[in-house]
Amino acid sequence: MEAQIKTVIKGGEWIIKEINANDIFIPEEYNEEQLMVRDMCNQFLDTEVLPVADRIDQLEPGLMPSLLQKAGEQGLLGITVPEAYGGSGKDFVTAVIVAEYLGGGYSFSVANAAHTGIGTLPILYFGTEAQRQKYVPKLASGEFKGSYGLTEPNSGSDALSAKTTATLSADGKYYLLNGQKCWITNGGFADVYTVFAKIDGEQFTAFIIERGMEGFTQGPEEHKMGIKGSSTVQLYFQDCKVPVENVLGEIGRGHIIAFNILNIGRLKLGAATLGGARRALTTTIQYAKTREQFKLPIVKFGAIRHKLAEMAIRMWVAESALYRVSKNIDEQEQELLKQGKNLSESLLGAAEEYAIECAILKVFGSEVLDYIVDEGVQVHGGNGYSDEYAISKAYRDSRINRIYEGTNEINRLLTVDMVLKRAMKGKLDLMGPALSVQQELMSIPDFGAEEEGAFAKEKKYIANFKKCILMVAGAAVQKLMMTLSKEQEILMNIADMSIIAYHAESALLRVEKLVAMHGEAAVAVQADIARTYIYDAADAINKAGKDALNSFAEGDELRMMNIGLKRFTKVDSFNSKEARRRICAQLVADDGYKL
Repeated sequence: MEAQIKTVIKGGEWIIKEINANDIFIPEEYNEEQLMVRDMCNQFLDTEVLPVADRIDQLEPGLMPSLLQKAGEQGLLGITVPEAYGGSGKDFVTAVIVAEYLGGGYSFSVANAAHTGIGTLPILYFGTEAQRQKYVPKLASGEFKGSYGLTEPNSGSDALSAKTTATLSADGKYYLLNGQKCWITNGGFADVYTVFAKIDGEQFTAFIIERGMEGFTQGPEEHKMGIKGSSTVQLYFQDCKVPVENVLGEIGRGHIIAFNILNIGRLKLGAATLGGARRALTTTIQYAKTREQFKLPIVKFGAIRHKLAEMAIRMWVAESALYRVSKNIDEQEQELLKQGKNLSESLLGAAEEYAIECAILKVFGSEVLDYIVDEGVQVHGGNGYSDEYAISKAYRDSRINRIYEGTNEINRLLTVDMVLKRAMKGKLDLMGPALSVQQELMSIPDFGAEEEGAFAKEKKYIANFKKCILMVAGAAVQKLMMTLSKEQEILMNIADMSIIAYHAESALLRVEKLVAMHGEAAVAVQADIARTYIYDAADAINKAGKDALNSFAEGDELRMMNIGLKRFTKVDSFNSKEARRRICAQLVADDGYKL
């Protein structure tokens, strides 16, 4: 019955619709099998990966490939690969659980994510049946290790400007590849690579390359600031002979593969960052309980309590949004399958539908991890700067996440660009709601009776946050028209408003659902988390909105919109200090992050 009344929200539609808590999925709803998969991932890290973390960082020959093989033997590499190709064919949410809970494995989590994502999915989703049968079962089992070559020395964010070329041989049996790729994860040991090149210098196309192909060599391992145990090399192609049957997907349509795979990659990177954040936070809580200064454990001091609570708030909020989107994608995939789409069309179509949210998760998750490891080092004090403490490795390893799978700047710009493009194509009705907000600004504020309910105020705040986005974005489009795409600072302001509002709403929906499941008393700390985040979100949205408006509006128009911004970000007084103390007390009682 619930499935029949469930409202399906399209990608980006949350900006203009009120979302019901019953329509989202939360981590507290994991089924028995998902809990088992989660525990298996934790056990794999604790027994197989973390005891050899230093050896991994030293790039001990054969160690990383052997760990991937072990993960494959336990079924962790083929979670969503169909049974027909050697996987277990689980749902998308289960795949996200694996990505999250293996995410605390430092360099191993990078190798695993690259192998299971960009190393395997292009062939699974775009390969011919012969290509799938040849490669996917061995990738799912770990017998083959996967990699992906897109980035070049002069084409990073601008991937389509790649210079690697492919020319058909005179006998028509091979393509001859010439060029180089850089920053290739798993490049030093992979067996199979998806590599992008331009046929005749024009048609951007994907190819399946195998280790040992004539004319294919690799450079030495890069020395990096963090993720030192992740194999990162350059790939060189000098008349590399690639059989024509190794063309992946359609000639000239390589960008379809690259960009569609990135949508899933961004979400799973968001998941992996939370796995790292969870372990770093727990490590920091345990340290703060045992480290004494002035004859007291430092966790007794208000400054440390504030830090630990804020780390937990951001972690919990990020987790709320992650599983909300994961379930959206899962349900959209099932719907497309029912409509007769094949497996690849269904998952890629679902991920594309929620591409806006995937970009949001990538940005927020990577910045949450950066915040948690940075504050984790601070709580550890001088010890945090020592390699003897795991938090120093977590700090170094974290920094890359804001760069790969599209930099956070690119993802912020994409977030707004995708929303506006959908609006222009009529897929998202932003104009009507934006005009309603403009009319509301011109009218006398409604001081009618307050709505009732445990979270009535917070729901109103969220609705107002969305009005801020519509007001600022609508005004920017009207004022700047075709030049808006060049105003990156304004786009980033609007993106920040959207990212904060989406996560604030996700946190509120999760706590509403928890209250319905367990009663308000049982989830008081989670309510503190949601309310504290929303309270802080109001100021952050106000600041981003002001910065945008002040850069393109003026006179009476600017004054009116600044008044509107102030009205829509007004929240009641709230004692966030005491809320954070209650949150920290729970973390201490749990001896880690177990919210």
